[in-house]
Amino acid sequence: MKRWTLLSEDIKQYLIVTGNYWAFTLTDGALRMLIVLHFHALGYSPLSIAMLFVFYEIFGVVTNLVGGFLGAYLGLNRTMNTGLAIQILALLMLAVPAEWLSILYVMIAQALSGVAKDLNKMSAKSAIKTLIAQGQEGKLFKWVAILTGSKNTLKGAGFFLGGALLTLLSFKGAMLLMAGVLACIWSVSLYALKNDLGKAKNTPKFTDILSKSRSINLLSAARLFLFGARDVWFVVALPVFLSQVFNWDHWTVGGFLALWVMGYGVVQSLTPKLIHFNVPLSPAKETVKWASLLALVTLGIALSLYFSWEVKALLVAGLMLFGVVFAINSSLHSYLIVSMADADGVSLDVGFYYMANAMGRLLGTILSGWVFQLYGLAACLVISFTFICLAALISAKLPALKTNRITAK
Repeated sequence: MKRWTLLSEDIKQYLIVTGNYWAFTLTDGALRMLIVLHFHALGYSPLSIAMLFVFYEIFGVVTNLVGGFLGAYLGLNRTMNTGLAIQILALLMLAVPAEWLSILYVMIAQALSGVAKDLNKMSAKSAIKTLIAQGQEGKLFKWVAILTGSKNTLKGAGFFLGGALLTLLSFKGAMLLMAGVLACIWSVSLYALKNDLGKAKNTPKFTDILSKSRSINLLSAARLFLFGARDVWFVVALPVFLSQVFNWDHWTVGGFLALWVMGYGVVQSLTPKLIHFNVPLSPAKETVKWASLLALVTLGIALSLYFSWEVKALLVAGLMLFGVVFAINSSLHSYLIVSMADADGVSLDVGFYYMANAMGRLLGTILSGWVFQLYGLAACLVISFTFICLAALISAKLPALKTNRITAK
């Protein structure tokens, strides 16, 4: 407690935002794995499982667009705490008798969860911009990378937690446990977060939710295809493939994907050390370089599946390499959006960007179930490769940053 009192107010707020984001992410990852594994065990088809997440992604698109405006108008503390409250409600909705869990009912619960997740994420990412002095780009990149990387590490832990809870508890018991933990976090957050965090000095207009910046629009379009490329094979197709083809049980699927996402998060946190900032950063050059490498990795995995080349070994190894390169791509994008966003009402630009991110996830999720059910995992990977190439082509048009040099601090 003494160390806490010695910290600056900005550091305290950063730690509260990060802790809030961590707690939410852990339950969000667990919830996703619980739903995939539970409904697969009940005999639902891959396409049916994918449909359970459609409202989650659709409402994520809307939430990011409107949530950015609300964050600038009301303050990021309110949007973040609202996200936590809605997630608690979504979990309680799923803690009902099994016969109530129809596809439509679960989709509605997931719609609430999608709103909650993107309110929380938009608030956390935007808050960092308000806590870093303008011009300290190296420090900004470091803080964004730590937040993003740690979030995905915990999301991976959430995947493992979901598999474990499904084995040790009932589906209903898991929902009640997670809702109770989040309720405690929410109570602390209501008291601790500043009331004016991220609130715009000039009252924003609702029409400001659409970005007028060419660089933000280009980066958002690239982000759409980048995350569509990941989710088109990772969300539904991969867990079901591992279960059906490799005959892995819930513990193994949940544990493997958990380790993958945790490793992915660690690489995201380390990205500032992997990209050199002693020279002016070229967004176009860096994003195209890393996207091109990711495309090659994805194509290699697709070819190994199509020609049946040591499928188990090459899929696992390829997935590891994909995770490393995708993490660098994602971390670089996350830094660029925060850097390019307007400091006053930052959540407007960040919200628009993550709206595109959610659209990519929505597209990838639907295709993940549909394409896998009809054509298999290799076809999902071919689509992933195409999406990554589109992201690279769009990224090639990104303009230079307004800040000429990255100051590592």
